[in-house]
Amino acid sequence: MVLFDSIVSRSLHWGVRSHIDQGHTTPEKFYIEACDDGVGDVLAIDRVSTEMTLTVRKDVPPSAVTRPVCGIMGTIRLVAGMYLIVITKKKKVGDLFGHAVWKAADFDIISYKKTVLHLTDNQMQDDKAFLSMINSVLNTDGFYFATDYDLTHTLQRLANTSPEFQEMTLLERADQRFVWNGHLLREFMAQPELHKFVYPVVHGFITMKSCCINNKIFDWIIVSRRSCFRAGVRYYVRGIDSEGHAANFVETEQIVQYNGGKASFVQTRGSIPFYWSQRPNLKYKPKPQISKSINHLDGFQRHFDSQIITYGKQVILNLVNQKGSEKPLEQAFAKMVDSLGNGMIKYIAFDFHMECSRMRWHRLQILVDTVAEMQDEFGYEVFACKKELYLLSSNAPGHNLNALICYFFNSYFLVDSDGSVQKQQDGTFRSNCMDCLDRTNVIQSLLARRSLQSQLERMGVLHVGQRIEDQADFEKIYKNAWADNANACAKQYAGTGALKTDFTRTGKRTQWGLLMDGWNSMIRYYKNNFSDGFRQDSIDLFLGNYAVEEADINTPLHEPKDWKFLTLPIIMVVAFSMCIICLLMAGDTWTETLAYVLFWGSASVVTGGVILFNGRDFVDAPKLVQKEKMD
Repeated sequence: MVLFDSIVSRSLHWGVRSHIDQGHTTPEKFYIEACDDGVGDVLAIDRVSTEMTLTVRKDVPPSAVTRPVCGIMGTIRLVAGMYLIVITKKKKVGDLFGHAVWKAADFDIISYKKTVLHLTDNQMQDDKAFLSMINSVLNTDGFYFATDYDLTHTLQRLANTSPEFQEMTLLERADQRFVWNGHLLREFMAQPELHKFVYPVVHGFITMKSCCINNKIFDWIIVSRRSCFRAGVRYYVRGIDSEGHAANFVETEQIVQYNGGKASFVQTRGSIPFYWSQRPNLKYKPKPQISKSINHLDGFQRHFDSQIITYGKQVILNLVNQKGSEKPLEQAFAKMVDSLGNGMIKYIAFDFHMECSRMRWHRLQILVDTVAEMQDEFGYEVFACKKELYLLSSNAPGHNLNALICYFFNSYFLVDSDGSVQKQQDGTFRSNCMDCLDRTNVIQSLLARRSLQSQLERMGVLHVGQRIEDQADFEKIYKNAWADNANACAKQYAGTGALKTDFTRTGKRTQWGLLMDGWNSMIRYYKNNFSDGFRQDSIDLFLGNYAVEEADINTPLHEPKDWKFLTLPIIMVVAFSMCIICLLMAGDTWTETLAYVLFWGSASVVTGGVILFNGRDFVDAPKLVQKEKMD
């Protein structure tokens, strides 16, 4: 047995974290002061040499300008030189096992340089553009941090660590997949004595709710961690990279704490893990393109090797359409899983749109009902012995997948009130649709509820025979939290709130929900075509995928637009306007009017067709990082 509580306490052995409360600015230096009792160190940053050292409070000049600082995001080099990024406002989300979790609410970007007079006009414009990119990322909702708890790891990972790991600082031990300010902290990483002034910031969604069922109060928590590897926006980042990192990868952990006991259930989502693209081209739904020149299986295997090492067995739930433009992706995914021949990976294709067409949303229960049937059939004995499960999976081909799904729902991390680990989760569901947003979140919320049912029964919150669905107050909290999780992940990736959240919130599809989905789809269309290039550049700059050289005079921001970009839209607008005018101001005869309308109408249609044919020349494409070319 592993004593979880002792592990948590030892993991914080390196002491009380400095709670940064204020900063001081002079023409020569920045001073970041830790205001906790007993902490006398002050971080001094030289604004000329950029050197970082420790000093004491008495060395802060009385003339220094004081400002509130809740935390340091890090530093970044732009055209004008170095900038310090600090958190100036925070909002408490709640307490996780006694540790405060904060949401960063506002930021400030402070230049090391006292003036920008050394820059040319073009350089000043570039510096402003890069600053607006950094602000764009910072203004994307969903940055969270804790000063004395490791938010980057799940409960189970924290419980299975070495003594050496437990002695590390938060920066050293953090899961780099989820440290969104990792690039900004590279200067701090080289100096361990400065680690107490900074901490990892995760991006995603965290909610903490105090709930009551049967007069038993428990904490229910969702933590979604968005990976900073292959991060980006909807259409410009798809598939995987050469290291096997999947686009829009999110690890979601559902946590329950009751009467000293703790339980968690982890799921993941991520783009279809081979090389494919879906670049915007003004069409409502660009056709996905699978690369014909890259060995997909190498990256595919790297992805799942990493997933198995981190999470154990993988049950893939592929929710894409099995017809139309999405069909080749489903077929390729299934073929690669089969080619891999890894017994740790199971593949399930569930055509979400076909199964739920014509408002048949009750058919989402197909997966959950299958799990319920298998739980009744195999019972607890299936989960008590991994060897028996292996034999069952090997000898009963007709039922092995259902047995494995049933096993997963009862395979979660559980610690009893004495601090001893009772259960380990040795596998995850990996869900995906095209964007890993709307369909995926709906399915994940259903899977999480099934696991939560088992956890609350095991912890004594639910009586035997009680169902979560019948607990009206908690069910409302549960559905709204998962819908909020969907919206947060969707805004970060697609630029709008999630679709289908009316089902997540209410358990049924509504006409109002369909109307809102249409509205969000139109907004997505506009952003994906006309503003996502800027958003992609912003993320690449923030994460260090593109590095700015100080006083750079050759940034990619000045790439000239093709003549078609300005000429054709003007021609189309003029032609369409003339067509309307001819309709409103009829000529002497109807034949004359018809001739004018046909001429200008044809001109606008032909011009629009040319624009659509050359769609990629008219969308807002990223400028900072050369994207891989697809055949």
